Amino acid sequence: MEYLVKDEKLELKHQPGKGAWTYHLQIPNTKHIVGKWGSMKVSGTIDNYSIESINLAKLGDQDKLISINDKIRKAINKSGGDTVTVTLYLLTSNAQITEKEVLETFKDSGVLNAYKKLPKDERNEMMGKITSQKSEDQQVKMILKYLDQLNVNK
Repeated sequence: MEYLVKDEKLELKHQPGKGAWTYHLQIPNTKHIVGKWGSMKVSGTIDNYSIESINLAKLGDQDKLISINDKIRKAINKSGGDTVTVTLYLLTSNAQITEKEVLETFKDSGVLNAYKKLPKDERNEMMGKITSQKSEDQQVKMILKYLDQLNVNK
C-alpha cells in the first residue's frame, strides 16, 4: 500500500462558510494526483479513528483536501486549529471489494475474531492492502492470503 501520509501531524483547518469544507485537512504532496471529484478516494486513520473511502478534493494547483465532518470531529474530540495525526492511502478506483465485504468474508470463514484480536494498526494495514489492490482478482488473492494467516491465529 502506498501511503500519502503516515503518522503525520496536520492542522485541522476551520474556514467558516465553506459548506462541507468548513473543517478540512490539506494533505501534503498530493497536488500531483490526477482525477476528478469522486474518483480520488482515501482511507486510513485520523487520530486512530478509522476512515473509509473519503473523497480527495482538488483545490486548483494546490495539495488536495479532505472534509472532516462532525462525526469524525466528535470521535477524535478535535476542532479547528487542533493538530491531528493522519495516516492515509489512496484507494484505486478499480477496487471492487469493500471493507464490509471483507469483514463478512472473514466472518463466514470463521476468522473474524482472530482479525479483531489483532492490534488496530495491523488490522488497518491488512484491510488497506486488500482494498487497495488494483483488481478484484488481486483483492481475492490478498484475502485468501490473510484468511490462511488468520486461520493459524484462531
